[in-house]
Amino acid sequence: MTSSQPDLSTHVIPLGTPLSALQAQEAFAGLSAREKRYCHYLARAAWEGAPICLLQTSPESVPVFLLLREVFSRQTPASLRAAVQESVTEDEFRSLLLYTAGVFTNMGNYKGFGDTKIIPGIPKDKMEVVLQASVLFREDSDLLSRLWGACSSPMYSLLPRERQLGLGDEGITTYYSGNCMRADAELVQSFLKEKGLEAYNTRVFKTVVEGGKAAKYELRFASAATESESLGPEDDVAPLLGDHTHNSTHIVVTRGDYAPLMEKIARNLEQAKLYVANEEEAAMLESYIRSFRSGSLAQHKQGSRHWIRNKGPIVETYMGFIESYRDPFGVRGEFEGFVAVVNKAMSSKFQQLVQSAENLLTQLPWPREFEKDQFLRPDFTSLDIVAFAGSGVPAGINIPNYDEIRQNEGFKNVSLGNVLQAAYQDKRVSFLSPEDQELFVTLRGPAFEVQVGLHELLGHGSGKLFRIDETGTFNFDSTSVKNPVTGEKITSWYRPGETYDTRFSSLASTYEECRAECVGLYLCLNRDVLK
Repeated sequence: MTSSQPDLSTHVIPLGTPLSALQAQEAFAGLSAREKRYCHYLARAAWEGAPICLLQTSPESVPVFLLLREVFSRQTPASLRAAVQESVTEDEFRSLLLYTAGVFTNMGNYKGFGDTKIIPGIPKDKMEVVLQASVLFREDSDLLSRLWGACSSPMYSLLPRERQLGLGDEGITTYYSGNCMRADAELVQSFLKEKGLEAYNTRVFKTVVEGGKAAKYELRFASAATESESLGPEDDVAPLLGDHTHNSTHIVVTRGDYAPLMEKIARNLEQAKLYVANEEEAAMLESYIRSFRSGSLAQHKQGSRHWIRNKGPIVETYMGFIESYRDPFGVRGEFEGFVAVVNKAMSSKFQQLVQSAENLLTQLPWPREFEKDQFLRPDFTSLDIVAFAGSGVPAGINIPNYDEIRQNEGFKNVSLGNVLQAAYQDKRVSFLSPEDQELFVTLRGPAFEVQVGLHELLGHGSGKLFRIDETGTFNFDSTSVKNPVTGEKITSWYRPGETYDTRFSSLASTYEECRAECVGLYLCLNRDVLK
């Protein structure tokens, strides 16, 4: 394919794509009345924040989402299908449903896993036929006209730059203004490093001034607060607000990104706080509320510490600007919020894996010195997702992502049981005999559970970051530890203020996921694991 001829199969969701429902009714029904209220308000908080993902994806994601939501919230797909029975084919209408499901699943019109643009399989003229036959057209044609006018062209456009997420000329992103290139991201990142800050909950906007000879950058923190007045002693963002000069460049720090949505999240967390099960949950939510209102990442880290200490909760949750997969520069986090109920039987199996972790770590193909001085046994639970607001639902999670917490205080692993079940419902596979087909269908779910468990616990959970601190002290023996590939002494390490994400940038997430996957594959036939 040439740059002028995109491969449509990459951008149109295939007609045979299945729709899977996550079964959460039984898990929710087993909660007490108090736990149900806690779960409800946490889920409300997560979904109130979900539109942030749209704003982080592409300029047209918001009107595309609103258009599809307005159409299908006013009538069922069956009634809309009946209205266009004579003018739209079955395949065309199914393509519209799949596109709608794709936008809702990915919270935007770019794939959460893969970063390529999704366009409708239904032709544009047939889409207009459907819209004019909709209840939305009869009830509010002005709204329909505005939304369709805002997104009809970009919804279908596949210009080379629009086919994938990327920075500058390489793709589309809304983590940065459209005129930002990699050099701009690097400059702002060096400013953050100088200030001892991380970029998870920020965006960058560039304005060209002085006749195009100079640039001004706005570094905007996500927060409910829009003013510069301090919200209290924990508000460490307020002192940073205003004008700065860095490398002869003007940088202004502001806050208030997604402000109305951030306030809705905070208010629902305040309601959830009325139904917590213990003091750790209360302290966790209080720190999150402060973080979402002020923009303080330090407060989110404090909430994450309380979250780690909250062992074995019945209702589990985590939310904030978490994964940096979709930032082309690899340092800004996408909003994510999940709420889940613990599956006690499967969690018991994973805890047995945790008990064996120290022994299994010794079987990995690198020296003992490349592991933490002490393995911090995490909470490892199997969860049934009740709500997952983000750009896609993973099979497992290992968080928090903050290096200093993971290395020194610990982390949690979760396997999402009802996601695994939905992914491996009885689906036939080609080229297998009936006997092997039955064996494959029966065992691939449990086999994937093994891989997910190893990937999260010993993949993401293994390894030590070699560091030197402000006093020149190493956290490893720099005189004896050797590179296992070259046999030479270690010659590089993390310096103060550096993190894995800031050093590896756009490669960080990809490399870390590959590392975790390799650990899982390396150990997945180990008999101690399979027990």
